[in-house]
Parts: sequence; structure tokens; C-alpha cells
Amino acid sequence: MQQTSPGARVLVVDDDPTVAEVVTGYLERDGHVVEHAADGPSALARADARRPDLVVLDLMLPGMDGLAVCRGLRERGPVPVIMLTARGEEDDRILGLEVGADDYVTKPFSPRELALRVRSVLRRGTAGGAPPPGRPLARAGIELDPAARRVLRNGTDVPLTVREFDLLAFLMRHPGQAFGREELMRAVWGWEFGDLSTVTVHVRRLRGKIEADPAAPRLITTVWGVGYRFDAPPADPARTGSGPRP
Repeated sequence: MQQTSPGARVLVVDDDPTVAEVVTGYLERDGHVVEHAADGPSALARADARRPDLVVLDLMLPGMDGLAVCRGLRERGPVPVIMLTARGEEDDRILGLEVGADDYVTKPFSPRELALRVRSVLRRGTAGGAPPPGRPLARAGIELDPAARRVLRNGTDVPLTVREFDLLAFLMRHPGQAFGREELMRAVWGWEFGDLSTVTVHVRRLRGKIEADPAAPRLITTVWGVGYRFDAPPADPARTGSGPRP
């Protein structure tokens, strides 16, 4: 189980010693225990030795880049990842989000902003800082347990990132209600402003995990000109036995 922020274990992965030193200093002042790795293999080795509560991961690493490291971390289990990108181009940000990053910060960045982002991601991922978990939800073959932070699709576990889980939980709590991306960013990410493509990418990733056909979504539908809505389609009569008999 993740620790409550502050006091979390944070792994900073960056080959620039100056950036790593500044980031480490700010996070330690926030009360976190910080480890540093200068490359991808070292980062994965540290994660294997002792799983961090959060990873701050530079995209542009020598040899094994940040995308590959993020994939490797995801294969080992759920852990929040904040991606650092030097170029700040939209393609880089979207790539980071697509492979499972929960958030990103563009270089050059304010270390104070990064510390706030770390605090926000940790708060959303822990029972101590998150809103009350609420009751379990079950709709259209999706079962979500807020207390255990577990999702099942037709009885099979669905591995979700922190933000994917929070997004699904929010939408399932408000079935049939359409939300704009700005509203979702405030409700799920806790941000008053930010890059709205973050919401778009997370919706796309979530559809890929819970929809029978992500290209033709029936659960998380797009409301053109507004945003997204969670629809719980009626039960299939063939499965329930409530349809007409032959």
C-alpha cells in the first residue's frame, strides 16, 4: 500500500546531476525519502529492490529512454509516474501519457511546481489524502471497488493507473451525465488549468482497457461539443434470459 504524502518514497530518474540535485532537495524538504537513478536500467533495478511510491522520470535518458523505462515500471505493477520532457512538444507529452504516465512537467520547470504535482498525484493515490472511497460500483460488467482500488471487467482484473482509476470512478458515479474536459480536469486531477490533451489521452487509454471495442465505445461515449459521458447500456437479453424464448 502506498504511503500518505508527505513521507513517500520517490525515485527520481534523470541523467542531469544538477536537475536531480535540485529536484531531490525540493522533494526532501517536502518530507519525502528520495532515491536517484541516472539511467533506465538503474531505475528498474532500484524499483525491483524496493518499490517506490512515485517515480519522477526524465523522458530523454541515454540508451534506454523514459518511455521504455515507464513501460518496464508498468510491467512490474502500478506506480504513479510523473514524466519530465525537455522539448515540451505535444507529441512527447502524449507519448508519455500513452505509455502510462500519470502526469508530466515540461523543462525548464519550477521545482516548486513539480513538488506540488508530486503532492497532488500522491494525494489522489492514497486513502489518507483522497476523498472518502464511497461504495462499490457495478455497471455494464464493470465492477469498481474504491476502497481496494480494484476494477474487474466481466470478472477479470483490469490494471489501471492512479488517474485512470479516479477518472473511471468519477464517471461511474455520474452515469448518463456529460462532462467537459475542463470539468474532468478539475474533478479528477484537481487542477484549475492544464493541457486538456491529458484528459483526452486518459479517456482513450481507459477505453482500451474496459471497452469491448475501443474504436466503437459503448461505455465512455463522446458527447460532441461537450465532452464525455459514462453510459451503462441495458443488459443483453440473451445473457439475462429475459428476452423472448424461441
